[in-house]
Amino acid sequence: MTDAFVQPTEPSAAEAIAAIAEELSFFEDWMDRYRQIIDWGRSLPPYPEAWRDKAHKVEGCQSQVWLAAEERDGRLFLAGASDAAIVSGLIALLLRVYSGRTAAEILDTDPGFLKDLDLIGNLSGTRANGVVSMVGRIREIAGRAAAA
Repeated sequence: MTDAFVQPTEPSAAEAIAAIAEELSFFEDWMDRYRQIIDWGRSLPPYPEAWRDKAHKVEGCQSQVWLAAEERDGRLFLAGASDAAIVSGLIALLLRVYSGRTAAEILDTDPGFLKDLDLIGNLSGTRANGVVSMVGRIREIAGRAAAA
């Protein structure tokens, strides 16, 4: 497995969502939350240049976004990158929730947590659509893995 794939930091997607909510709750101002999300993006593992291709590109995003997946021991490990700092942070947030989980857990994790965290409501329309596209790609990958 390449170092580009994100390893889970919490035992489950639900626990990752709870940890993210707690971390964001320390910031009263959305600009501070954005800075935190951008910092998360800076911590993403390096994404291989060879994967910045059409096969890994996520359509529907304002910025350039690439996602890759690898199945190992019944779990899907995800890697991602973007050319925009805030989008890299959003990728880091999504991978923290979804990477290293089983396909079933990914599919069972309702992306409504993005609204619950008030992320969708505080992003521009095009950024919000991009996040929805990224989640859609992750769920599509999980759906293919579950069907295999």
